[in-house]
Amino acid sequence: MASLLEVRNLQTSFSTASGVVRAVDGVSWDVREGETVALVGESGCGKSVSALSVMRLVAEPAGRIEGGQILFKGRDLLLLSDEEMRHVRGREIAMIFQEPMTSLNPVLTIGRQLTEGLEIHMKMAREPAQARAIELLGMVGIPDPARRLGQYPHHFSGGMRQRMMIAMALACNPSLILADEPTTALDVTIQAQILELLKDLSRRLGVAMLIITHNLGVVARYADRVNVMYAGRIIEQASAGDLYGDPQHPYTLGLLRSVPRLDEPRRAHLAPIEGQPPDLTRLPPGCAFAPRCAFRVERCAEAVPPLRSLGSAEHLTACWEAERLVNRAAA
Repeated sequence: MASLLEVRNLQTSFSTASGVVRAVDGVSWDVREGETVALVGESGCGKSVSALSVMRLVAEPAGRIEGGQILFKGRDLLLLSDEEMRHVRGREIAMIFQEPMTSLNPVLTIGRQLTEGLEIHMKMAREPAQARAIELLGMVGIPDPARRLGQYPHHFSGGMRQRMMIAMALACNPSLILADEPTTALDVTIQAQILELLKDLSRRLGVAMLIITHNLGVVARYADRVNVMYAGRIIEQASAGDLYGDPQHPYTLGLLRSVPRLDEPRRAHLAPIEGQPPDLTRLPPGCAFAPRCAFRVERCAEAVPPLRSLGSAEHLTACWEAERLVNRAAA
């Protein structure tokens, strides 16, 4: 299946008082039509910056996309003019941001925030736009949608504001939605409702989706394929089934071991990943995970391992000792 979005060797950096932060350091991944892909990793690994780079929303002049390609339906988004890119945002690619209360305008009604994109991108008149807004609010499960159009974001609960963000993302029938931690700050019950809603809408409407998360439970239930990030780089790529059944990078294995499991005895202890994430302004010359890795050898501190396959072309890992890890797990 052809890729809807293909990111090739993307490099995004930020200039700070401490030095240049290479937030995204040569990553490559893709999203195919109708599928859900996950971008996983701990805070600060470059997940959100990757999505902001796709939308060309990296704040300048401190932030800068230094290189690579972002191919969407065959067009390189990095080569588009600002005006052309404005037509892509919202219309063809939509984004659900982490915190809805800071993403919604507190002085505009819900109705105005929903209809604005419809009027700009779809050239709708006021009345059809309002009818579409009511339809969208009903679609995402907000009761009495006609009355809600005249309300403001502070009238909505956290879960309802997130539903509102999903409605805004779906308004112009995009081909791709980038969902950046879509359940942040929501309680567990509401998280499940929002994720089920996203998956259901994705299937019904045929919308491809990139979910950015640190929650491996979300990945297991909702993602078709997974990209694991560490220190600005992709360190493992696989289908969700392969990643859970056969992790091939020590960091991925560490993430899985740190998640509580219902099939383990209650007294079983979680195994945390020792150490701290690296300083992105002073990355080591070799593998960035080496200082925290139980499998490290001398070579790990000398050269960055490339993404490579141990058999399946769909399962790639960036680890010099991947074979030893796989053989140990098999034994």
